[in-house]
Amino acid sequence: MNKVYFGTAGNPDEFYESGKKRSEQMPEWLKNYNLSAYEYQCGRGVNVGEETARKIGVQAQIYGIRMSVHAPYFISLATTDDSTFENTKQHIFNSLRAAQWLGAYAVIFHVGGVGKQERSLAFELAQTRFAAIVKEAETLGLNEVLLAPETHGKVNQLGTIKEIIEFCKITDWTIPAIDFGHINSVGQGYIVDEIQYQGIFDELTQSLGADIASNIHIHFSQIEFTRAGEKKHHTFADGFGPPFEPLMRVIKKNNYTPTIICESNGTQAKDALAMQRYYESISNKPSY
Repeated sequence: MNKVYFGTAGNPDEFYESGKKRSEQMPEWLKNYNLSAYEYQCGRGVNVGEETARKIGVQAQIYGIRMSVHAPYFISLATTDDSTFENTKQHIFNSLRAAQWLGAYAVIFHVGGVGKQERSLAFELAQTRFAAIVKEAETLGLNEVLLAPETHGKVNQLGTIKEIIEFCKITDWTIPAIDFGHINSVGQGYIVDEIQYQGIFDELTQSLGADIASNIHIHFSQIEFTRAGEKKHHTFADGFGPPFEPLMRVIKKNNYTPTIICESNGTQAKDALAMQRYYESISNKPSY
């Protein structure tokens, strides 16, 4: 990678308002919108067939769109129930297969909840479960796509930055998916300027190396939160946090090259373009 990719999680309202209906039309639409990334959403299950996925992948290749896949929300790596774990494993395998059809570079997934266990025990179990999934995926030839565990949005879920780092140490075909809106929600408005953003990148660099830190997968949206964490995704016009401008300045200053997926509520293309335009307008000189 030698550039920052900006794009959308799923299909924004504007896509449908323009008369488009099928996801295979998204790559061309994004290209015309001056965006370069598309995260195909499988949150409710991997329901896309191989033929359709390959059509989307061909269009993405034609229009230079960097693809990723969001795995189902049903994944629960810390489950103590074997049948639930089997379902979790299949959700990940199905996501990896769909990603291969789509020509995606990564599958993003939530680790899951803590349940009734102590957090440390739940985390240990989740690591063991994930290591087993990785090993089986390799035997099935499903390791051509990166797995990207995502930072959590709610307090009772696994996925702190430190936990995500440990997951990424299990195999060399993982990268962190850093959702700054989630981090801000769990931290009760923690992110306010470059200091917090830079601190997160520094922690990733120290633990996983500069190359991985530079090329992380980013989710960004402004999120309303409660004491429990994430409540609702909003648009940039709604006035919630965290601010995107200091993140763009940190990325520019350090010449990081992440993929940035906007998860705004319906306005993800408009808001992704706002981030991109701001990024392109600033120099790489530090502002603090």
